[in-house]
Amino acid sequence: MKHIYLDHAATSPVHPEVFEAMKPYYETKFGNPSSIHHFGREARRGLDEAREYIAKSIGASFEEIIFTSGGTEADNLAIIGYSMAHKNKGKHLITTKVEHHGVLHAFEYLEKQGFEVTYTDVDENGSVSPEAIERELREDTILVSCMFGNNEVGTVQPVKEIGRVLSEHEAVFHTDAVQAFGIEEIDVNEIQADFLACSAHKVNGPKGIGFLYAKSGLTFNPLLYGGEQERKRRAGTENVAAAAGFKKAVEIALGERQDRRRIYEGYRQAILQTLTQEEVPYEINGDTENYLPHILNLSFPGINVESLLMNLDLEGVAVSSGSACTAGSIDPSHVLTAMCEDESRSHSAIRFSFGYGLSEDDVNTAALKTAQVVKRLMK
Repeated sequence: MKHIYLDHAATSPVHPEVFEAMKPYYETKFGNPSSIHHFGREARRGLDEAREYIAKSIGASFEEIIFTSGGTEADNLAIIGYSMAHKNKGKHLITTKVEHHGVLHAFEYLEKQGFEVTYTDVDENGSVSPEAIERELREDTILVSCMFGNNEVGTVQPVKEIGRVLSEHEAVFHTDAVQAFGIEEIDVNEIQADFLACSAHKVNGPKGIGFLYAKSGLTFNPLLYGGEQERKRRAGTENVAAAAGFKKAVEIALGERQDRRRIYEGYRQAILQTLTQEEVPYEINGDTENYLPHILNLSFPGINVESLLMNLDLEGVAVSSGSACTAGSIDPSHVLTAMCEDESRSHSAIRFSFGYGLSEDDVNTAALKTAQVVKRLMK
């Protein structure tokens, strides 16, 4: 039986060219980039080239990119690091109810440190209103965080409009762009972001590396203490091989971005068309106009999501019920709960997500198997 992977929003396979780009830094260019000898300089060159390319990909400058262990660390470094460094200016923070747990749990930690956090509501499509954020701003608000695109339902947030609102306020703007990076066109200057977090393993790069864009001039406390790496902002020997792989993954993603968007849109329509033809009732979760094309979240009324996931896995189809960071949880999705008060919709929702290695035949087969499983469970 062929297994079909439709969970690319959780993680993606490493592209063969990415793997090849990493190999020299394990074999011959293995030096510590802080060393001044030949081996160290070779490693430093690879690290600098990766930083320069990734910076340009989002309209940033070289020194504004901090390599981290992934998106969660990047989010934490921005949110906790900035808030703790500027608590003398105010202790009010704003975020949304549909953020990734790497963001929400950082805010929960800050609440325990005496900060006040406002969690902004979203509409039935999972979208936050810039006006709602503006209404919550106070004189003592020092940071606002709103994700670029939602990892569970794919809704793209009005980050440009939020950035415009915050340009008139002292609060800094942080956005988690982990799910959107490589799919959406991102320019930190256009959206007026002060902090932006990304991760390599969502774009066919290696696990264990991400980056934080931190606008020049901003000060924040580090989370790690040790050496002077990353301009004293993130201690620890840099993962040069992963950085080189990240660079190659970004090169490929940007070069194929338009083609990928078109292909993923086709996959999305193929699944919906098959379910409609098979007369399977479903509801689309998320915005149907502003969305990440590689994510499709559907609810199947009356179907238990655990039974659905188990039966699909037995059929060789890998999907998920939401964020991979809540695997094993039987609680309803906090994203869907914020969007809709009907818990049954959350308990019957699964996420299809597309990426490298999929074919049209794979998607059509998975869609048909999904229809068959849902109809079987309905009986």
